[in-house]
Order: sequence, then structure tokens, then C-alpha cells
Amino acid sequence: MAGSRLETIGNVFTRTRDLLRASVLKEKPLWYDVYEAFPPLKEPQFQRPRLRYGKAKAPIQDIFYHEDRIRARFYSTYGSGQKAFDLFNPNFKSTCQRFVEQYLELQSLGETDEEKLFVETGKALLAKGIILRRIGEARTVIVKPQTMSEGNWPQKEVAPDQHLETIKEQPKDLSPP
Repeated sequence: MAGSRLETIGNVFTRTRDLLRASVLKEKPLWYDVYEAFPPLKEPQFQRPRLRYGKAKAPIQDIFYHEDRIRARFYSTYGSGQKAFDLFNPNFKSTCQRFVEQYLELQSLGETDEEKLFVETGKALLAKGIILRRIGEARTVIVKPQTMSEGNWPQKEVAPDQHLETIKEQPKDLSPP
């Protein structure tokens, strides 16, 4: 019978006390003497939560810190960066955290314009040796086109004219060997 549960009657202390009196429990729990010596000011009582019908819900207010706006702008401008977070190192600070700390330090010196402060923070981190790359910034990468002879396929010793014949014989929908 699921409806006849008695754990809602009394609190944990009174139920444990009654179990000790009835000799169901052989020894006291560790917390029993402390609770008996220092009972709470308000007795904890079980209350069933009220059901809410419809769309009436308690609004949960979002918590935003000033640093969150700085971080959001950092990630939208520079992305997540090239380095992964080193969670094994307790002293590790991400590039974003260093940026936020430098931003707040420059802000405490009296700078008020957010755009100028954002740029100055990037310059200060560059002076410290931290390079920030903007999202979509062109990187110079030399791409050399790969010919069939440089591919990863194993090459056979074949005469040049014989190789041309084998290419002509291959069906058009298959990839090269």
C-alpha cells in the first residue's frame, strides 16, 4: 500500500528516537547526540508540494555578472582559442580569464569607454605575450596541390603508356586505386 507510508509523520529525529526506544536500532547514529543537545530552532516538518496547474510558474531570474558580458564579447570576438583547458593544473587560467582580469584592472584605472577598453586590453595582453586571433581572421597557410603521384596510394612500377591505358579502362564512378 503506497498510500500508507509513515515517513511523513514526525521528523527524522523523532522516528530515530522511537526506533531506539523499541530496540529496533542497536546503537545511536553519530548525529543523534548532537541533534539532541542542539535542536534546531524550527522543527523540520514534511510538507507536500502544492501542484501548479496551467502556465503559472515561478519566474527564475537570470544572474548576470559584469564579467559575463566581457566574456561573451571576448568569445564572440576571439572564439574559444587554440588551447584546451588544462583541468589537471589548479593554477591554470584560460585566455578569457586573463582577458577579463586585465580588462577589470584597466577599468579600475579610470577608463570608461568599453570599446576603447576592449582594444586596450587586447594590446596589453599582446605586450605580455598572449596572442589573440579574431574569428575569421585570415591565416597564411600555403596549400600545395597534391598530384596523383604524391597521393597516399601505393604505386606500382608501370610503364607510362600502360598507366594511361589503365586509367582509360576504369569506370567513371569509381575513385582511383
